Parts: sequence; C-alpha cells; structure tokens
Amino acid sequence: MDTRECIFAKIRTNQPANRELPAVPRFQRQPESLVSEFERSLKYMAGEFVGRPPSDFATYLREKFPNAKNICSAVPEYSGNRKPEDYGNWSDAADIDVTVVHSPLGVAETGSVLLTENELRVNTIGFLAHDIVILLDPKNIVENIHDAYQHPAFRESKYAVLMTGPSGSADIGGATVHPAQGVMTLTVIMWPAA
Repeated sequence: MDTRECIFAKIRTNQPANRELPAVPRFQRQPESLVSEFERSLKYMAGEFVGRPPSDFATYLREKFPNAKNICSAVPEYSGNRKPEDYGNWSDAADIDVTVVHSPLGVAETGSVLLTENELRVNTIGFLAHDIVILLDPKNIVENIHDAYQHPAFRESKYAVLMTGPSGSADIGGATVHPAQGVMTLTVIMWPAA
C-alpha cells in the first residue's frame, strides 16, 4: 500500500460516530400581517410593491415600462412577445427589457422572493433583464428565512435563489447605488392563485 492509500485507510477507520443534527428552533415573532411586513422589507431594499393585480395587466406593463420592446413572460397571465424558451443561448437574455415571472415563496422578514429553474425555465431571464416583475400569491409569504428554507424548492430544485430588491451596491461611506448590476427595478405584485 502506498502512502496515499495508507492515509485514506486511516481516515476511513478513524471517523467520528454519526450523530443527529440539532433541531433548529422556530424563530417566530408573529407579525400582525406578513403582507405588510413583506411590503415594508421590500421597499426598504428598493423594491416596488403592488398590493393587488392590476385590472388590465398589459396596460399596466405598457405604462410602467413605456420603452420596453422585449417583454419575456414566463407566466400564463400575460403572453409578452418573448418566452424563456426563446433564449437557448443564456447570454441572449441580455436583450430582455422586462421579465415577468411567478415566485412560489416570499419572505416577510427580508422582502425576498424565491426563484427556481421551474419558474424561470432559463435562469438568466431573471438577472440579465433590465426590469423584473414578480407575481406572488400572498398566501405564500412566510415570516423569516428559517421558514423559507423549509420550502421544498431548496431540496427539489437544481437552482434556487432568494432575490431581494434590484441590484445595489454601497461604498465604504454607505452610499447605496441602485442598480449596481443586474435588474434596474424589481416589482412584486400580490397575485392570489386562481
């Protein structure tokens, strides 16, 4: 047996016994309204909040983004003029003006929304677009990150990310700049499931 195999054999025979991981306690504060706390947190992170679906979603998007030419929709509520599948080459998503996508989860504590490959279908449509509009069922808002990590997407998805507000950066003096890179605006619309 060479030195390398000898070291590996010693490591294999000298492992500590398996033990259960400690239970993570629930960190609950019972806010009066998860939607209100989500709104406050999202706005603090420079995101935009819309409390209910616009009566005419197409008109809302045209008015909010009057210069948008490429609107990539990953939702059945709005067709857009592009689909995620139009972006076989991931870098082509840089020509998207607005991406519209559902989120399966919101986090009240941080104003974050969960995005996975199931919602995006092409991951770069959520980050190379100029602006992103996220439809979120208010029933899918949890209180904090501890609760969020219990969501099955973190176990079942190959890609899962919590996005909080548009991209920002702060220098050592604490002056925050939005956007720094990535989406220029992030809008979350409370959109109850049908």
